[in-house]
Order: sequence, then structure tokens, then C-alpha cells
Amino acid sequence: MEQLWAPWRLSYVSRPAGPPSTTGDECFICRGLAECDDRQNLILVRTPYSCVILNRYPYNNGHLLVAPRVHRARLDELTSAETQDLQNLLALMIQRLEATIHPDGFNVGLNLGRVAGAGLPGHLHWHLVPRWSGDTNFMPIISDTKVIVQSLESLYDLLRASLDCGGEFPGNSPASRREIVEE
Repeated sequence: MEQLWAPWRLSYVSRPAGPPSTTGDECFICRGLAECDDRQNLILVRTPYSCVILNRYPYNNGHLLVAPRVHRARLDELTSAETQDLQNLLALMIQRLEATIHPDGFNVGLNLGRVAGAGLPGHLHWHLVPRWSGDTNFMPIISDTKVIVQSLESLYDLLRASLDCGGEFPGNSPASRREIVEE
């Protein structure tokens, strides 16, 4: 029998469940955005209103989170500019994933509230999950195990290079990242 090791998941499955954050103090998105090391926090993109983060516990290779930069729990709390920026960023990331890892399709979803499956109900975030024909096999059914074929670091570098080749876009230059952190 083969064993699949995923020790990075222990911190996720063993953490106690607590009430949703309303301030962003316990929010991994807000915490990551407040720090300068985007690679360590898996923050791939920052725009004036939004960000893209690699999911540390992916459902599939290339699983991204697209979120507003401000801690907001509800869609009706977003400004028009934030909503437009989020949609533009979702479209850009679909394009970049298609160009780099070549999925056959995508699941794009937003879980509103813990009962709907939101693991971080206080901060809106869309899941962008690449899918391939035949990516569902016996592993999840028989052994409740999903095989992810690429490391987060390798995916980060691949997507970052792809974004850099496409040129800078507002809010994603190193100078812009510093200005935003200093606010």
C-alpha cells in the first residue's frame, strides 16, 4: 500500500473552530495583506481593491482565492469599484491559468456564511478551481484522498512569471505594494 503525505494540512485540520472575525484580526487574508512578504503569504496579485492568494489547502492544482482587500463579509458591503475590480481579476486569473496549466474548465464559487461552507465567513473570497477532464478518479472516492500534482511554490513562481510577462497592472508593482502596506 502506498502512503500519500500531506503534513501541511495538519495545521488546518487540527485548528479549533472559532467565531467568524468581524474585524480582520484573525483573518489570514488581512494578516497576509498587512505583511510585505507576498511569496510567503502566497499573495500572487494585489490591485487597488482586490488580491489573489494561492489556496494553502487546495481542492485541485491551481486553486486560487480572489478577495477584496478590505475585510468585508457581504456582497452588499462592496463598492462598485471593488465589485468591478474583483470581476476583472477573476477574468485575468482564468486567462493566466489557461495559459500556464491548461485546465479544461473551472469552478468559480463564493460561499456566504459558515453554513454555506465558508471557512472564513468574515472576509468574502471567491474560489477559482481549475478542472480537467478525468480529474476525478478513485482516490477521493475510495480513500478520501486528493492528489495535488504541483507544489504551491512552483505554482506561485509559474503564475507570477506569467503575470509579469503580461506587464504590470495597477496596484501590482513593488512600489504599489509598499504604498498599500504603509497606509
